Amino acid sequence: MASLASVEAVTARGLRKQYGEQVALDGVDLTVRRGTVHGLLGPNGAGKTTLLRVLLGLVRPDAGNVEVAGTVGGFVETPGAYPYLTGRQNLAHLAALDDAPGDVEEVLQRVGLADRADTRVRGWSLGMRQRLGIAAGLIRRPDVLVLDEPANGLDPVGALALRSLVHELAHDGLTVLLCSHDLHEVDALADDVTVLVAGRVVWGGTTTELRGRPGASLLSTSDDALAQRVAEAAFADARGRRHNNFKIALGQRVVARALRQAVAMEV
Repeated sequence: MASLASVEAVTARGLRKQYGEQVALDGVDLTVRRGTVHGLLGPNGAGKTTLLRVLLGLVRPDAGNVEVAGTVGGFVETPGAYPYLTGRQNLAHLAALDDAPGDVEEVLQRVGLADRADTRVRGWSLGMRQRLGIAAGLIRRPDVLVLDEPANGLDPVGALALRSLVHELAHDGLTVLLCSHDLHEVDALADDVTVLVAGRVVWGGTTTELRGRPGASLLSTSDDALAQRVAEAAFADARGRRHNNFKIALGQRVVARALRQAVAMEV
């Protein structure tokens, strides 16, 4: 990875990664602006986590290049921690291993864990573990923070607290790149969005552009069967009209099917 001195925090061009017969990334281009929250949206298997692994230097792409302005920190998949250690001990251990420049006490305060820092992680809620994962990324004082499905499994209160934390970090100038299969969550968190399907970028732009395109609307429902019928009807009605666009916050399986239909119909 090379350093990039511009308004862009991350630039990736032509990224390709293949595992055997499975193509995880197929010519992915990505631009992340400094000081913004950028959402990677797509169903499971779209290539989101592979892309994050490439950005973190955990995976070498088969082709293409990545340029990052500064350092990268964060987590992919589930944040790891030693359950028999306290939150403070986990962060101190990580800081010592990485020779990280961040201050443990400062980071614990930043993510709202200072009052529980001396309790063992095995007794923590999922939301607290997610915050510890963010703290592990912040201890390196990164320029770009990478978060993989940070709200996955959180209850509504935990999800709102996470949104508040991410917005605070971005407000202070940190660039945040997060991935999710949940369109509603990405819409609530991100300034810009890149949609991945089957390892390819199928749409990119700001959330304002996404919401403001002609015919755009938002459906949020817990009834996947109903949402599926609405999605199929809307895609069928939009066939042949490339500028018609809408957004749907659905269950994960419905999102995967709906996105595949949208790409096939060139909606």
